Amino acid sequence: MPEPRVASFPAIRGALKFYQIASIITGVMLLLLVAEMVLKYTPIRLELFLGGSGGFLWFADVVEGPDGLESTGDGINLSLSILVVHGWFYVVYLFACFRMWSMMRWPFLRFILLALGGVIPFLSFIMEARVARDVKAYLAKREAAASIASGDAGAAADPQISTTTEGAR
Repeated sequence: MPEPRVASFPAIRGALKFYQIASIITGVMLLLLVAEMVLKYTPIRLELFLGGSGGFLWFADVVEGPDGLESTGDGINLSLSILVVHGWFYVVYLFACFRMWSMMRWPFLRFILLALGGVIPFLSFIMEARVARDVKAYLAKREAAASIASGDAGAAADPQISTTTEGAR
């Protein structure tokens, strides 16, 4: 697979920053979602509400109804809000993953692994750290090689520079 061009490195740095932010937000929202699901679907059977009859922030019981589990709370259902917000941020996260994957020209399997970061708890944090480390190291290595190559090309093209550097040795 061809490597990214040096001219695209500033765009790659921007994509990396966007990926890092999206990854952290998605990871936090996923952990909140897991906590919400544990509260709702285990014998604890609670949902978090904002406002309503229970006060500012409160937990309402979840009971078995004819259509499945039903909440007894009133106000804004924060448990449902967490679910919706995570879903939308996961879409943003997938876009960030796709952008990073396509700019770095990685294999498709790496994109799948990045995408799984938004649905497997803690994986987004692990992948964010690994991707940031890998991309920064790759960019630094390629920029160093490009500067050495351009330095050698400049010395060969200009005989004055070539003789000055040889005389200094």
